Amino acid sequence: MSNAEVLRHDESLMRMALEEARKGRYIAPPNPAVGCVLVRDGQIIARGHTHAPGSRHAEVDAIENALAAGISVEGATAYVTLEPCSHYGRTPPCALRLIKEKIRRVVVGVLDPNPLVAGRGVAMLREAGVEVLTGVLEKECFESNIGFLTRMKTGLPWVRMKVAASLDGRTALANGLSQWITGPSAREDGQRLRARAQGLLTGIGTVLADDPQMNVRCDASLPSPAKYIFDTRARTPVTARILQGAPATVFVGTDAWDADVRALENAGARVVALPLNANGHIELASAVKAIGDDAVNELHVEAGAGLNGGLLAAGLVDEIVCYAAPAMIGRGPGWANLPEFRTMDEIFRWHFHEVLPVGEDLRIVLRKTV
Repeated sequence: MSNAEVLRHDESLMRMALEEARKGRYIAPPNPAVGCVLVRDGQIIARGHTHAPGSRHAEVDAIENALAAGISVEGATAYVTLEPCSHYGRTPPCALRLIKEKIRRVVVGVLDPNPLVAGRGVAMLREAGVEVLTGVLEKECFESNIGFLTRMKTGLPWVRMKVAASLDGRTALANGLSQWITGPSAREDGQRLRARAQGLLTGIGTVLADDPQMNVRCDASLPSPAKYIFDTRARTPVTARILQGAPATVFVGTDAWDADVRALENAGARVVALPLNANGHIELASAVKAIGDDAVNELHVEAGAGLNGGLLAAGLVDEIVCYAAPAMIGRGPGWANLPEFRTMDEIFRWHFHEVLPVGEDLRIVLRKTV
């Protein structure tokens, strides 16, 4: 085959590895969800994906699946969406297992910036005589683990802000009624977006106004993320539904009343005191960093206009997912309180990453314009 044909062949098999990786999306975190496909003599002999922390990684899963079927993997090519790990954690290094099983060639989608790996997996393979090719469908493989890779590079989670709004940017009627602006398909899609995150962030305004539980309801098999509440004065009621189910962390200001903090802790919440900014509000960057320190790869934000605006103004949002309904509300709250700009050069500009119909609504995914 020509070089171009080899590349197309490798890309085709890497796409299959990406399909495998998606199987681990909800169970792998805080580890990355990785996919692996083993090929020998032009035939796929096994597939695998990352399982829950402490159990099989994708490469080992594929190897064990082959061996369980009585198939030798010696001389095979492994297509893996992320660089094989090179360190001992809860499991031994995947790179060593590939070497032990005499894998001939490893095709890698994206390198792992985890300081415990960071090129060492590839180096280990090459030192053992394994042929290694990197960067195949690199962009797609990065996207498949965008939260983990972002946290490894920056220490911060990938922050995704979810919004449901009318075409004129309203999230409710002037009297506060908001159920339902979008249709059932968009609401279920939003629930699945919640489930792929490890943390869900909201503010005390939303807690007091709506008393939401903030869990995943569309599918009992999907996990509900840990919950985080910005609550400077510790006003979250101990009976709030958000304190039920998945663990909840309440970020309060350093001057919150001790009695209120103790009441929340007695109700099962973890309370974290953070410094206040000049306006007397919680320092948002400190809170997002603290969430990253909890091994949250993807942080899902469902909040009111105040917190949304604060996060945007602080430059802490990586992605906006807006479910836009074909409706116009008129007077009513918007989804983000932004500063008053005086020139067009000051406004926040994003780019359309994806626009897809979901039922009768549109899912508009925005990313920062760099």
